[in-house]
Amino acid sequence: MRVVEGHTPALPQLAASDLAIPPELSRRRLRSRLAIAVGVVVVVVAVVTLLPGLGGLRGRLSHAKLDWLALGVGLKLLSGLGYVAAFRMIFCRRMRWRVSWQIGMSELGADALLPTGGAGGLALGAWALRRGGMAAREIARRSVAFFLLTSVPNVVGVILAGVLLATGVLAGERNLLLTAAPAAVAAAAIVAALAAGRFAGRREERAAPAAQAEPSRRVRALRATLTAVGDGVTEALVLLREANLVLIAGLLAYLVFDVMILWATFHAIGSPPPVGILAMGYLIGELGGLIPIPGGLGGIDAGLVGTLVLYHVPITAAAGAVLLYRAIALWVPGLVGGGAFVILRRTLRREAGAIEVCAPQTEMEIIGVGRAVIRPDA
Repeated sequence: MRVVEGHTPALPQLAASDLAIPPELSRRRLRSRLAIAVGVVVVVVAVVTLLPGLGGLRGRLSHAKLDWLALGVGLKLLSGLGYVAAFRMIFCRRMRWRVSWQIGMSELGADALLPTGGAGGLALGAWALRRGGMAAREIARRSVAFFLLTSVPNVVGVILAGVLLATGVLAGERNLLLTAAPAAVAAAAIVAALAAGRFAGRREERAAPAAQAEPSRRVRALRATLTAVGDGVTEALVLLREANLVLIAGLLAYLVFDVMILWATFHAIGSPPPVGILAMGYLIGELGGLIPIPGGLGGIDAGLVGTLVLYHVPITAAAGAVLLYRAIALWVPGLVGGGAFVILRRTLRREAGAIEVCAPQTEMEIIGVGRAVIRPDA
């Protein structure tokens, strides 16, 4: 980053709402979501402990190997670091790693607590970046690209695992409805995403000339959505063609290490299923996380257990491994992300907008420098 003094362009226009913490990310709201998450966990523990007919599940959980569970915690932290790396490479590569960690881990913590099907974390990241000066359109474009790129390994994983299982390269299920069919659906999803980006871009171009002088709120929202989707798909393709190793490693680490948590929890209570079945069960079952409940509680659990059972994994083993996986996947980012969010709030208050968010030609208050213009390196 090069700081140029003496140049005074117009300051970015920030509304008070851009600087204040969004209501859904307030301490009161977060505490209430944490209470809900704790309540759901208590109910799950009570059901597993007291409900008749679950003796086999209780036996597996009570004899879980702690070393494998500790490995699962470490794998979740590594997955979180992959998320942070992907966040930094997509949103701002000159952002300090310390700030990237604060925002990225805070997003993961928000996803564990907020009932938004994964959008809670992006809302927190958008707030932090807007607070630092990044334009709203730029944040929307990169948020769409981030969502798409973090989904790419999942979709490609379904295709690869389905094809390898169907052809017998990987041991496990050979039924084409459970192997080739999911792979075909995943491939169709990629085509649909690309088509949606082109369609949105064309619709936005057509809507612009025909727009009213003062369009209604609904029209403005539609145009903003079309712009974000079209620009986001284009941005995602540009980033993929760039083949940046840090970005690719971050995206893969975010997924692979998370899959390995399930592998570790299966080891903790017994033996894991074949790797192809484990991968398919995870990749398809995680779609339950789109249900807007805190941390995907219930949705992900049912999706994972149901998919694994569909691939002939014993239900007791599947339920035990998934419950342990979900405990790690919920509480590790919840605790670490909560701490990161506290640090992030302090950082933003202390530096008052000097967070490095790659806003070219923007004047900021840089600690130790004063008012200055941040330009991209030549």
